[in-house]
Amino acid sequence: MTQATITTKGQVTIPKAIRNYLKLEAGSKVDFVIDEDGKVKILPLNVPVEVLSGILHRPGMQAATIEEMEQAISEGASAWA
Repeated sequence: MTQATITTKGQVTIPKAIRNYLKLEAGSKVDFVIDEDGKVKILPLNVPVEVLSGILHRPGMQAATIEEMEQAISEGASAWA
Protein backbone atom coordinates (compact mmCIF):
# COMPACT_ATOMS: atom_id res chain seq x y z
CA MET A 1 0.00 0.00 0.00
CA THR A 2 1.28 3.49 -0.85
CA GLN A 3 0.43 6.53 1.24
CA ALA A 4 0.25 10.24 0.51
CA THR A 5 -0.59 13.31 2.60
CA ILE A 6 -3.26 15.86 1.74
CA THR A 7 -2.12 19.49 2.02
CA THR A 8 -4.21 22.27 3.54
CA LYS A 9 -5.23 23.15 -0.04
CA GLY A 10 -6.53 19.62 -0.62
CA GLN A 11 -3.64 18.68 -2.89
CA VAL A 12 -1.93 15.30 -2.99
CA THR A 13 1.35 14.29 -4.61
CA ILE A 14 0.83 11.00 -6.39
CA PRO A 15 3.65 8.68 -5.32
CA LYS A 16 6.31 7.95 -7.95
CA ALA A 17 5.52 4.23 -8.10
CA ILE A 18 1.87 5.02 -8.91
CA ARG A 19 2.84 7.72 -11.46
CA ASN A 20 5.14 5.24 -13.18
CA TYR A 21 2.53 2.48 -13.16
CA LEU A 22 -0.12 4.78 -14.69
CA LYS A 23 2.44 6.39 -17.03
CA LEU A 24 1.60 9.84 -15.67
CA GLU A 25 3.82 12.80 -16.48
CA ALA A 26 3.65 16.49 -15.60
CA GLY A 27 0.45 17.85 -17.14
CA SER A 28 -1.28 14.45 -17.30
CA LYS A 29 -4.94 14.43 -16.36
CA VAL A 30 -6.67 11.91 -14.12
CA ASP A 31 -10.27 11.21 -13.20
CA PHE A 32 -11.53 10.13 -9.79
CA VAL A 33 -14.43 7.66 -9.72
CA ILE A 34 -16.39 6.23 -6.82
CA ASP A 35 -17.48 2.73 -7.77
CA GLU A 36 -20.61 0.88 -6.66
CA ASP A 37 -18.73 -0.54 -3.64
CA GLY A 38 -17.76 2.96 -2.47
CA LYS A 39 -14.11 2.54 -3.47
CA VAL A 40 -12.40 5.53 -5.02
CA LYS A 41 -10.40 4.84 -8.17
CA ILE A 42 -7.99 7.06 -10.07
CA LEU A 43 -8.11 6.68 -13.83
CA PRO A 44 -5.43 8.11 -16.12
CA LEU A 45 -6.74 10.28 -18.96
CA ASN A 46 -3.39 10.38 -20.72
CA VAL A 47 -3.98 8.05 -23.64
CA PRO A 48 -1.79 9.32 -26.50
CA VAL A 49 -3.72 10.07 -29.68
CA GLU A 50 -1.40 7.71 -31.59
CA VAL A 51 -2.84 4.80 -29.59
CA LEU A 52 -6.38 5.78 -30.63
CA SER A 53 -5.52 6.09 -34.32
CA GLY A 54 -7.54 3.62 -36.35
CA ILE A 55 -9.53 2.06 -33.52
CA LEU A 56 -12.81 2.93 -35.19
CA HIS A 57 -11.78 1.78 -38.66
CA ARG A 58 -13.91 -1.01 -40.02
CA PRO A 59 -12.68 -2.80 -43.14
CA GLY A 60 -14.90 -2.12 -46.13
CA MET A 61 -16.52 0.97 -44.59
CA GLN A 62 -16.17 4.28 -46.35
CA ALA A 63 -15.81 7.53 -44.41
CA ALA A 64 -18.92 9.72 -44.33
CA THR A 65 -18.84 13.05 -46.10
CA ILE A 66 -19.42 16.32 -44.23
CA GLU A 67 -22.83 16.54 -45.89
CA GLU A 68 -23.77 13.04 -44.71
CA MET A 69 -22.64 13.89 -41.17
CA GLU A 70 -24.65 17.14 -41.17
CA GLN A 71 -27.72 15.26 -42.44
CA ALA A 72 -27.39 12.63 -39.70
CA ILE A 73 -27.00 15.35 -37.03
CA SER A 74 -30.05 17.18 -38.38
CA GLU A 75 -32.13 13.99 -38.34
CA GLY A 76 -30.99 13.13 -34.83
CA ALA A 77 -31.75 16.62 -33.54
CA SER A 78 -35.22 16.67 -35.09
CA ALA A 79 -36.01 13.35 -33.38
CA TRP A 80 -35.61 15.13 -30.00
CA ALA A 81 -37.71 18.15 -30.98
